[in-house]
Amino acid sequence: MTKRDYYEVLSVNKNASAEEIKKAYRKLAVQYHPDKNAGNVEAEEKFKEICEAYEVLSDPEKRERYDRFGHQAFSPGRGGQGFGGFEGIDLEEALRTFMGAFGGGGGSIFDDFFGGGGRGSRKSAGRGSDLRFDLEIDFEEAVFGSQREIAFGVLDECTACSGSGAAKGSGRETCRSCNGSGMMVTSNGFFHVRQTCDVCGGGGEVVRDPCKECRGAGRVKTRRTLTLKIPAGVETGSRLRVSGKGEGGLRGGSTGDLYVVLHVRPHEIFQRRDEDIYCRVPIPYPVAALGGEIEVPTIHGYAKLKIPPGTESGKVFRLRNKGVSGIGNFRPGDQHVEVVVEVPPKLSGRRKRALQEFADTIGEDDHPRLKALKKKTDEFYSRKEALERDRV
Repeated sequence: MTKRDYYEVLSVNKNASAEEIKKAYRKLAVQYHPDKNAGNVEAEEKFKEICEAYEVLSDPEKRERYDRFGHQAFSPGRGGQGFGGFEGIDLEEALRTFMGAFGGGGGSIFDDFFGGGGRGSRKSAGRGSDLRFDLEIDFEEAVFGSQREIAFGVLDECTACSGSGAAKGSGRETCRSCNGSGMMVTSNGFFHVRQTCDVCGGGGEVVRDPCKECRGAGRVKTRRTLTLKIPAGVETGSRLRVSGKGEGGLRGGSTGDLYVVLHVRPHEIFQRRDEDIYCRVPIPYPVAALGGEIEVPTIHGYAKLKIPPGTESGKVFRLRNKGVSGIGNFRPGDQHVEVVVEVPPKLSGRRKRALQEFADTIGEDDHPRLKALKKKTDEFYSRKEALERDRV
């Protein structure tokens, strides 16, 4: 049978770029792929032909030889060029070429389809799954550390059969359906498909006399209780690993691990950002105006803070090294204190008179920012009035 020109097969000209060749190949390969043309022998041959053409034209060296010698470049009589013939290309090789062009290595999928790589052999002992446990803790526990007792449900190795799933005195037998391979091979159109054996579940073995405690599963549901040590400095999202406290393994496999994810409850006074602590403290009006010294709460106890005269609400002060020592950090963070001027909600007559006397002594110059605001506002109204006059 005379072979068609590879450029004709892919519907590209001889000066086509590598990207144009790849684009043309992808379009045709999808059109004639066996999955879309089940039972169509002509489509299968077309697909092989397309893959054969792409195999050559996508390789610069092969393409150069093909341009010089045509199909004869790969014939056995061409002095051992090392390419071999393409007359015997099969569907597996064509599909591998197809997967490669679409960015897939193709290894695992073709191992499953065609039995490569030793897959499907009898499963050995399986490690138990890792577990996640979400634990809510108080702010104080996160900062200073604590010890908690937690309990959770888990699949653990059956002690009656030591995880084998077989009753005492019996054992596991080779699965007769798959002959111990754990895989069943069925024909699906153009190629053979390997699937997990539905009798043994891929293990390659079955239990004829199951354990009464676990009913052949090798594991039983139980409730595990353990004491968890929470180190100082953790925060929301911190994850603690407890080795060997996850699910029990299968057929004697090792136990998985437990991962405890921490969630810190919000605190009424303190907020944390990394290793720094933030809090808001009210101060009396006289202290804000005249200055003074106040006590502020920190996570380590009360600390003295000097307030300079004329302090306004929202002013933030820093107390160095009064924050949290995070995990792995020896130097603690800082504490940031925002002061808020607190005005007494009720005033006696004497206080009102005294405050009024004080107010009478205050002029515009005593409030420069208020004065500046009034000036800018008046300028705004003046421009507004000018615009309104122009529209008339």
